[in-house]
Amino acid sequence: MYILAIESSCDETSMSIIKDGIEEICTVTNTQIDIHKKFGGVVPEVASRSHIENVTIVLDELLERSGFTIDMIDAIGVTYGPGLIGSLMIGLQCAKTISLVTGKPLIPVHHIAGHIYANNLEKRLEFPLIALVVSGGHTDLVYMKEDYSFKRIGSTLDDAVGEAYDKVAKVCGLEYPGGPKVDKLAKLGKDTYDLPYPLDDDSYNFSFSGIKSAVVNLVHNEEQRGNKIRVNDMCTSFQNRVVNVITKKTIRALKEYNCNNLVLAGGVAANSYLREELTKACKDNNINFSYPRMAYCTDNGAMIGAAAYYAYKKGIMADLTLNAVAVETLYNE
Repeated sequence: MYILAIESSCDETSMSIIKDGIEEICTVTNTQIDIHKKFGGVVPEVASRSHIENVTIVLDELLERSGFTIDMIDAIGVTYGPGLIGSLMIGLQCAKTISLVTGKPLIPVHHIAGHIYANNLEKRLEFPLIALVVSGGHTDLVYMKEDYSFKRIGSTLDDAVGEAYDKVAKVCGLEYPGGPKVDKLAKLGKDTYDLPYPLDDDSYNFSFSGIKSAVVNLVHNEEQRGNKIRVNDMCTSFQNRVVNVITKKTIRALKEYNCNNLVLAGGVAANSYLREELTKACKDNNINFSYPRMAYCTDNGAMIGAAAYYAYKKGIMADLTLNAVAVETLYNE
């Protein structure tokens, strides 16, 4: 089964052709990073307009590079939420138009389900599993007993981890997107700043607003005193605490839910220190750990196609009244 998948939830216009939920035939992605860099973050209106300009260009290039025609596609998968409402509507309108013209099934895909199923493009998901979803908008621990069964057991109470990384990067004078730069500089610094550990308790929830505010206040106070922040050390101190708490809670969840499989998902899954610490912890506890390659960590059409296949097998389809949703729950238990 060949699925044409469309992802436009934020600032990437991405389309892919995926076979049977596990094989990537071709993916084309147009990124807007350079456009939004001068603003220090994604501007929703600018993102929407860029999607309008790029959506047909990306589709044409995908078909040309893959050698496929629309007639060779069996179904269309599309991200309907969550995300920036204007951006979502562009990809969704494209998918609905193709479905209307061709009569092919329309499969709605939750953005976070896509991130989780990016792992399926590396190797088949093994159940039961815990998925750690870490991105600019989400920090979730999800229990899955089988395909397309999602039970959230923990989540962020305020800021997502990716948002905290970008804010810390910004106050330290680093360019957008800041997360990868914090990860890189943390390798060069020392843990010298006394920052709080973010919600280091017995729950599976997360909170990053406190440590984010602590960094902002510390930087501000040092500037008021005429002192210069040691950026490398700040990145190290911040990242050590964040990754420590995430790793600790994830391993505890795996033990409590008697799961031997962990998958990492979302944009922050590209963070090298998080990967290293989870790899060590899983090895120590005999847990199977997998994460997507870098190309599948950021928003991409391939992950949407992988998830769409299993949604289709579960009978999840939509008609042309499908609308974009900025905030939407994935969890069905």
